[in-house]
Amino acid sequence: MNTVDLQKQSVRDLNHALHQLPEGNENVGWEILNPGGKHNIACGLDRELNIRVDGHAGYYCAGMNKRADVTVTGNVGVGVAENMMSGSVFVQGNAGQSAGATARGGLLVIDGDAAARCGISMKGVDIVVKGSIGHMGAFMGQAGRMVVCGNAGEALGDSLYEARIYVKGSVASLGADCVKKEMRGQHVQELQELLYANGLNENVSEFTRYGSQRNLYHFQVDNALAY
Repeated sequence: MNTVDLQKQSVRDLNHALHQLPEGNENVGWEILNPGGKHNIACGLDRELNIRVDGHAGYYCAGMNKRADVTVTGNVGVGVAENMMSGSVFVQGNAGQSAGATARGGLLVIDGDAAARCGISMKGVDIVVKGSIGHMGAFMGQAGRMVVCGNAGEALGDSLYEARIYVKGSVASLGADCVKKEMRGQHVQELQELLYANGLNENVSEFTRYGSQRNLYHFQVDNALAY
């Protein structure tokens, strides 16, 4: 286990060291102490690493992640796992705005709540929020799956493409072109798999699926005010 204390070492030096690691270090874990809400911790990784951040992290923690498994034992700020390609990011607290923004793959799990625009422009990532999310969740979500075990704020799924959203609790309002959809067998199965894989013993029948009505795929002058 490698230990890095961010009271003694800069985030820039930490990230540089992680980027320079040769292939074959997958079995070596990294523990990051005293993150103190610093920004950009463990960004741009492209190795099969196991990283544990002991405490709260600031903006863009584990951004642009590829192949690494990152766990944060506290809260995170804006843009956790932003543009993630693969691997996993586990947040054991709450997340700020734009969690998982533009992420193309991998898994993001948030044990607490996520603020506004969780999953904005998601492009293939799986996002599981055990608490609630703020307004405009999955805004312009193109692909991937979002599971919310709590409630969702206003304008859920605004301008949604083909991302699928599952919410157990209430939804304040739906965004443009987002509608309730039938829970078919394939959706029940994929939701069960996402829940069980993350240790959640939830009743799938209590969730509602939301998706795109597909009216905004092509420009129509009658819909101009909705764009």
